[in-house]
Amino acid sequence: MKTEWRIFLTIAGFLLFATALYGGWTYGDGGQIEWVGTIALLLSFLLCLMCGGFFWFVARRIDLRPEDRPDAEISDGAGEVGFFSPGSYWPFGIALASTVAGLGLVFWQLWLLALGLVAVVMAVCGLLFEYYSGTRRTAEH
Repeated sequence: MKTEWRIFLTIAGFLLFATALYGGWTYGDGGQIEWVGTIALLLSFLLCLMCGGFFWFVARRIDLRPEDRPDAEISDGAGEVGFFSPGSYWPFGIALASTVAGLGLVFWQLWLLALGLVAVVMAVCGLLFEYYSGTRRTAEH
C-alpha cells in the first residue's frame, strides 16, 4: 500500500499545481476564470487526495505486503488470489443492460432508461448470486 499512496498523493500534488496554474493562466481580460476546467482539475485533485489518503490510512494499519518490501522474493506473493468464474454470461448481460440504459439516457426516453436500469440491477444480482447455493437449503432434493 505504500506505493499506492505515494503515487496518488504525487498525482494529487501535481493536480493542485495544475489547478492553480490553469486558473491563473485563464484569468482573462474580463476578470473571469475559466471555471469548467478549473473545477474539473480541482475535483480531480480531491479525488486523488481521497484515494491517496485512504491508501495511506490502510498502509499504516496492515503489515507490509511483498510488493512494499525491497527484500521480498517473487515467491512471497504466491498463493491463492481468489475465485474467478471460468465462464459467465452475466458480464455480457450487464454490458447489454447498460447499453440499453445509456441509449435511454442519450435519447431521453425515460421508459427505455427505466427498463435498462431495472435490467442492470437484475444482471448485477445474477452475477452476484451466480454461485450462491443458499444457507437455508433443505435436506430434501
